[in-house]
Amino acid sequence: MEKKKKILFGAAGAVVLCMVALIIVLIINNSNQTAAVNDAQARIDSLSLANDRLLLTNEFDKLNADFSQYEDQQIYLKNDSLVQKYNEARLKVEGLLQELTAEKRSNAANRARIKQLEGEITTLKGIVRHYLEEIKRLGEENEGLRQEIKQVNQRNQQLATQVTHTASENKQLEQTVKLAKKLNITGVSLSAYNKKSKPEKNITKARTLGVSFTVSPNNTAAPGMKDFCIRILSPEGTLLGNGGSCTVDGASVPITAKRQVEYANEELHVTVYWDVNTTLTPGDYTVDVICDGYRLASRHFTMKK
Repeated sequence: MEKKKKILFGAAGAVVLCMVALIIVLIINNSNQTAAVNDAQARIDSLSLANDRLLLTNEFDKLNADFSQYEDQQIYLKNDSLVQKYNEARLKVEGLLQELTAEKRSNAANRARIKQLEGEITTLKGIVRHYLEEIKRLGEENEGLRQEIKQVNQRNQQLATQVTHTASENKQLEQTVKLAKKLNITGVSLSAYNKKSKPEKNITKARTLGVSFTVSPNNTAAPGMKDFCIRILSPEGTLLGNGGSCTVDGASVPITAKRQVEYANEELHVTVYWDVNTTLTPGDYTVDVICDGYRLASRHFTMKK
């Protein structure tokens, strides 16, 4: 009987020991599983934070690219307050991204930074959107101004063309009026006279030369005293006489002689004389008649010996 009891107590002790061992094994396994679960969750959290950081970084880079694309157009803005706000917000986001990259904070702290970063990037989005809207609005205004300037330039060009055309017409009209006021002469002749004031056919015996012509009536010309100037060129091309000067076509030219005659807008016969003071030779002589700044006639005459 005593032996059976010993056997029973031994068996019970063995069972207890097995149960204790089993419990210990279960506890150890549970601890290992808990640690594995915690480790897996930590890796998942890290990956999630890295993914969130990557998404925020990409979004930030995209915002920077969008802003930089139009940054050179800030000259259209009346001030650079938007650019200043953007740069301040951008520096803040860059600091937060650097903190996340360093990974020196706990996951909870990183999540707080990510929330803060999301808010700052939302602010950046609003600034960029407002900036682009302002650029677009000002660009449209500038396009409208360019169109107005183009139209004004076209009108100015048309006015300039009209002014040029009118000036040309006025110049032509002025020239026509001047020509209308110019005296007309006919019957220009060159005659030689001897010492007795008689007509002389031999030019070498001439003591006086006379240039005769008839002034036609012209009601447009101004009446009054007129200076009729003559120039006589010898066959050698030398100007005869020294009768001073006279204006023709805006230039002062030397003349042979002149005569002042009153003109009353009626037909007028005029002869201008020059006393010969040199030996004349046979040949072709050129005679110019000038009055009121115009060359009224230029004729060639052959004088014989």
